[in-house]
Amino acid sequence: MQWMSWSRLRTWQARRSDRVLVLCASFLAGLILARLHWVLPSWFVVLLGLLAIAGVKKPVFQFVVLGLFGLSLGIWRGAAYLQALQPYQEFARQKVTITGKVSLDAVYGKHGQLSFEIKKVQFHAPRAVEVPGTVRVSGFGELAIYRGDIVQATGKLYPTRGGKQAAMGYAQLERIGNEQTWIDGFRRSFVAGIQTALPEPAASFGLGLLIGQRNTLPAAISHAFLMVGLMHIIAVSGYNLTILVSAARRLLEKRSKLLMITLAGGLMTFFLLITGAAPSVVRAAVVSGLGLAAWYYGRRVRPMVLILLAAALTSYATPVYFWSDIAWWLSVLAFFGILVIAPAVMGRLYRDKKPSVLMAMAIETLSAELMTMPLIMYIFGQVSLIALLANLLVALFVPYAMLLSFIAGAVGMLAPLLSGWVAWPAQILLTYMLDTAVVLSRLPNVFHTNIYISALDMALCYALVIWLLFLLKRRKMVWFSAVHKG
Repeated sequence: MQWMSWSRLRTWQARRSDRVLVLCASFLAGLILARLHWVLPSWFVVLLGLLAIAGVKKPVFQFVVLGLFGLSLGIWRGAAYLQALQPYQEFARQKVTITGKVSLDAVYGKHGQLSFEIKKVQFHAPRAVEVPGTVRVSGFGELAIYRGDIVQATGKLYPTRGGKQAAMGYAQLERIGNEQTWIDGFRRSFVAGIQTALPEPAASFGLGLLIGQRNTLPAAISHAFLMVGLMHIIAVSGYNLTILVSAARRLLEKRSKLLMITLAGGLMTFFLLITGAAPSVVRAAVVSGLGLAAWYYGRRVRPMVLILLAAALTSYATPVYFWSDIAWWLSVLAFFGILVIAPAVMGRLYRDKKPSVLMAMAIETLSAELMTMPLIMYIFGQVSLIALLANLLVALFVPYAMLLSFIAGAVGMLAPLLSGWVAWPAQILLTYMLDTAVVLSRLPNVFHTNIYISALDMALCYALVIWLLFLLKRRKMVWFSAVHKG
């Protein structure tokens, strides 16, 4: 792209999507400044108002005003959220009493403790205060705790990293009420239906595919999936939601737009409710919802607009996603690879032709791996060398496994006596996927740990990826031209 002179820049009419990009990017930059404890000065607000009055009709000034507005909004929102989280630091390493709503069914963890997470947290001691965020709790005092229960926990509070604001261990637990909905009851009935219809570990694997419940999966199976790079298919992630929306679109887009939008919207809402609205699922729902809305009204939305808008909306609601939630970041990076890098690669390799399903999946998997691997190596220090092969052999069958598992669970819930006959297709497919992952994990030297990289190395990796993407999107590329001529 040629650089524009100042005279051309003043008369340049930007697309509406460019304004959205600037606003979202500047808002996220404001969140970063807020995390660094920047304070929004009063003169900055006055300057923003003057710019809005003086240059509202000029495109260049519009971008300046939008950028400053997004920056100030991010600083304000981030500072307000940090202030609301202050009690976690104030009460750290003290004995506290809190109440909250359980977000997922409790499971037995280390030393026989019930382990779960609570939201809508309220401190009652040392002083009464309501705070946002999530607390991971482990303790004794109840035989079972389910999603929707209101629990009181007393114990020592410890700070944590990542998407959780604090943790409590060896707490004294007491269930004091519940706010369970029909979704919670349906979820438990469906879990029981799958466990009736399918044997273990196929039942737990099916639950991981459908609702992201992996705490009942055997540790050996979970480790095998980790080694071969398949954890994303059994985690509460946007991957499963994307599959559901894509299936609805392929099934109905040629018949009725309204019916397809209704079905896809219903699936997204139901999946959000049944999984507890995990950060990565919320972000995927926003991306999918915006993409479907644009498709319904006959408009094309640039992938970067979808990604940044979804990131800004979810970060505005919960800034801690952007600050420290690794699952949220991995989801965003994977979507960038799938929506931006993969189409650029396929466009250069195939031009106007459509690649095969296997080749498209291979390119998308490589693109997602390319974007997520530097962060995984920086945070976890691990890498799987067989992830591409595992995804081609296993992930290709995820949509069919989800459908068959849902049928098995529904029959197990409604007609348990017939579930064994109806569930055998799901059992065959799930067993194949499990066995494939286990066999691949036993190959030598496919999984490496303690391969940490520095923050600078990670930044250089992403800079290299952006440079390669720039080369892919150039109109004239000698290498690709030579390939196509040959």
